[in-house]
Amino acid sequence: MLKLRNILSVGNNNGLSAVRWISTTANCRESDSWFSKLLVRKIEPTKESHSRMLSDKEIIYALHTHNVRPDSMSAYLNNYKTTVSLMNDKKANLSCNLVASWSVQVGDMDQCLHLWKYTGGFEKIDQAKEDLWNDPEYLSLMQERSKFLRSRHLQYLLAFSYWPQIASRSGKNIYEMRSYRLTPGTMIEWGNNWARAINYRKHNNEAFAGFFSQIGRLYNVHHIWCYSSLQDRKETREAAWRSPGWDECVAYTVPLIRDMHCRVLAPTEFSPTQ
Repeated sequence: MLKLRNILSVGNNNGLSAVRWISTTANCRESDSWFSKLLVRKIEPTKESHSRMLSDKEIIYALHTHNVRPDSMSAYLNNYKTTVSLMNDKKANLSCNLVASWSVQVGDMDQCLHLWKYTGGFEKIDQAKEDLWNDPEYLSLMQERSKFLRSRHLQYLLAFSYWPQIASRSGKNIYEMRSYRLTPGTMIEWGNNWARAINYRKHNNEAFAGFFSQIGRLYNVHHIWCYSSLQDRKETREAAWRSPGWDECVAYTVPLIRDMHCRVLAPTEFSPTQ
């Protein structure tokens, strides 16, 4: 016996609306339906911000993306290494520290990413900016660096509370940053699904960090994974797909995504995580 589930309006060439009826069997649970995985479930209204529900707002991460002139990469990295040393000397006043520094190996070439952690919320970011913009040495390094850059971008991020704590890695590793642009209003849905999905990705210690944007390009999510090699990446991802339940988590999150891309990253010599 068929049971009515939904009605879709479909435009035709005459600008009129045709009605398409979609039916499913009454004894088939919606959670088991392939079609149900393509629907974004409704998020109930809440009086709490998504960021408060998903993260600790007292720790802010700044992701600096620098697009470097192809002929200036070496000079740029020397300049940024000096900048990191300067900021480490001022760490007590700035309340921030470098978490990771990478250059892109696959994806957006001639690009570097630097991830900074600020403890104390946006108040500490305001204080750090005030301090640095009154430091002649820092301003001189900024001016020099501008000669090596094509463009740059800054996002302030929050870490998902369900991801493992960020821990620096040693040895020789590569990192994969998978970046997603979500449909506005779906961040809680994403968090609900990935809070389960992350459990399928802990066996090889590949989960490095998970963030969502707070200021900058909004409804952006960045998942960062650590592997020993591209072959290790391939084997680890294939193992995840063999885990019962992983495919279902993916099926529910795909409809939330507007677009996505990935980059393979190599740590710089001065990156705290290698």
